[in-house]
Amino acid sequence: MVMSEQKKVFTPEPFATIVERLEAGGALLPDSPENLLEVVGILKSYGEVLNAYQRNLLYIADRQFLVFFPFFKYFNGEVTLNKLLDHWAHERINYEFAEYCMKAMLWHGAPKLDAYLDSPEFSERAERAIKARLKGNPAAQLLHRCFPDFLPEWVRQQCYYSVLGQFWRVMYALFLTLWERYERGEIRAIPDVVQHILENMGAAANDLLTYSVKIRGEEYVIIPASADLRFLMDAAVPYVEAVFFRSAPFMGTVSYNAQAGQIPFEQADFQYGALYADPLPIGGAGIPPTLLMQDMKQHLPEILRHEYLGSLRGEEDMRVQICVSFQKSMFCVTTAAIQALAPYPLTTTRPEQRQANRAYLDGWMKRLATSRLAAVNPV
Repeated sequence: MVMSEQKKVFTPEPFATIVERLEAGGALLPDSPENLLEVVGILKSYGEVLNAYQRNLLYIADRQFLVFFPFFKYFNGEVTLNKLLDHWAHERINYEFAEYCMKAMLWHGAPKLDAYLDSPEFSERAERAIKARLKGNPAAQLLHRCFPDFLPEWVRQQCYYSVLGQFWRVMYALFLTLWERYERGEIRAIPDVVQHILENMGAAANDLLTYSVKIRGEEYVIIPASADLRFLMDAAVPYVEAVFFRSAPFMGTVSYNAQAGQIPFEQADFQYGALYADPLPIGGAGIPPTLLMQDMKQHLPEILRHEYLGSLRGEEDMRVQICVSFQKSMFCVTTAAIQALAPYPLTTTRPEQRQANRAYLDGWMKRLATSRLAAVNPV
């Protein structure tokens, strides 16, 4: 296998060709044995990591509710000397990246979730939970009276912890099942990967997102079923928007000085997500995806690790190679999203439906024009 850094010269595939491939049942990522191995291998690793991430996010949401100094929030309730030593030595899962994704979602927002979090119902439910949590703590009660918006905003953030954890709980199982099917010979091409993702996300599309906490043995519902928040439209789509597309500029790579003008004024113009990030800085200090690449490096299937080691730089730039493979896999996930949200099946032969789909796909191509899509489509 010739890995991406060995491709010295390439010409981007015309986006019109990519649209035609989508209409023929293909994906944003071209089909090849090399791409297939990279995608299913890296998603297997990603699934292992997401399993750890989702458990910790849900633990923080459920068990660290309004804990003012959560020193041990990454320990999932199991604090031992060995775990503490491993934590200090960084021989652990980097849960900080999960929180980075949560904060990206919180900042960019999820429309229906935010509408509920801005409602009087949420305010009432949050206030009841806050009062129960602060019972017997006069100092905290005084803080709440002096700054009445502080703790409700904290509860709002806890809701995003829970929603992202519930989203990843579905996704990690989906990715691990993909690898199992690949090993059984059921996944033989990139379109098979997209179909697997599409079917499994479709099966969970209408799953309700709810959130409650137990305080002194009593349950307090923060997000009730009546809020009607669903997996696909209220978690998956906002996640893709916030993490795949927008995200946030990496500290130290651009100036946050408004006069420098290096960061777009409007959040909607942000293009710092997983589909746009330059893989080369991966491994550098202060670049959040480095944490994810390090976590995935520890869970690589042996066959994919062997391919990476056989490249030009081998171990030296494995995180960069992992990032390239990860971006390829995210274009497969994005393809599933494109197919799921299309006005008509992309393979339709009816002229009026093809015309509507073409306008829809052109919109996607414009948005992906500055992404890494051209880099993963060499000719």
